[in-house]
Amino acid sequence: MKIGNFDLSKDGTYIIAELSANHGGKIEIAKETIKAAKEIGANAIKLQTYTADTLTLDCDKEDFIIKGGTLWDDRKLYDLYKEAYLPWEWHKELFEYAREIEIDIFSSPFDKTAVDFLEQFEPSAYKIASFEITDYELIRYTASKGRPIIISTGIATIDEIQDAVDICKSEGNEDIVLLKCTSAYPAKLEDANLLTIPNLAQTFGVISGFSDHTLGSTAPIVATTLGAEVIEKHFILDKSIGGADAEFSMDKEEFAQMIQAVRDTEKLLGKVDYTMTEQKKKSRQFSRSLYVAKDIKKGEVFTEENVRSVRPGYGMHPKYLGDVLGKVADKDFLFGDRLAFNSRS
Repeated sequence: MKIGNFDLSKDGTYIIAELSANHGGKIEIAKETIKAAKEIGANAIKLQTYTADTLTLDCDKEDFIIKGGTLWDDRKLYDLYKEAYLPWEWHKELFEYAREIEIDIFSSPFDKTAVDFLEQFEPSAYKIASFEITDYELIRYTASKGRPIIISTGIATIDEIQDAVDICKSEGNEDIVLLKCTSAYPAKLEDANLLTIPNLAQTFGVISGFSDHTLGSTAPIVATTLGAEVIEKHFILDKSIGGADAEFSMDKEEFAQMIQAVRDTEKLLGKVDYTMTEQKKKSRQFSRSLYVAKDIKKGEVFTEENVRSVRPGYGMHPKYLGDVLGKVADKDFLFGDRLAFNSRS
């Protein structure tokens, strides 16, 4: 499966820098953030495409006031989204800029009008946010566009995840990535449950990854070891910008360190490999082999006193010690001689 020019089967972990609300209300900051993401090695920058009116109602009733121990408690949903949204009129310039500097760019649509709007930019993928996984018509409409679809599973039941996958497939879209996600901001480490990552792939027959809201790089590193092929993390140019997502976003230095840690982890994981490489062959000099531990005259018997398994590894393999013991020497051997197959009778 490819996202843009990135082949998930051979190019490593696809790392998404989530711009989200970290633009400070200025397109220049958004562009600088895209540039920084490119500089530190992110594979993609992801936007969010909504307005306060496409997400909620401008209503003062209790239902529309945030509560539950979040960073945004007591704020009205409408006001939060109005502050955080990325103006739609910026999209064209941001898409063009990202492509100019050669970093992938796509977005999370939050309703059908956002999908229609984004289609003009021919995004390499679409992302369904955690809280939208229950919006089956949005998933259906987005999947129908035939682009890879990345779905965060943060609030979903296992049945809802299956429904989302089935909906995509019913639209002929098999390019599906499911992201393990804990929809808390920030998320606690003990709530991450990263063992779900490989289980998502096994259970639903799709590519799996991780949308991270924990603090630090530990979770993305562990996710990589568990087979996450996509990692998404909130990215902010500088935390002094502030905003709704600043507290749980990584700045440029932190994000760069995370990317390097993920790439190092990929190198460490490597592949299943039992081949005898040149380095292995070279290192075998420090393994054990059979050597003469005491001068032996022709006709004498090889014993545990005059033949030993010691370092280095230039002599006969230690597994032949039992075959050698009890045999008669067919020539003289000096202390420190290596044994070879033609040196015993």
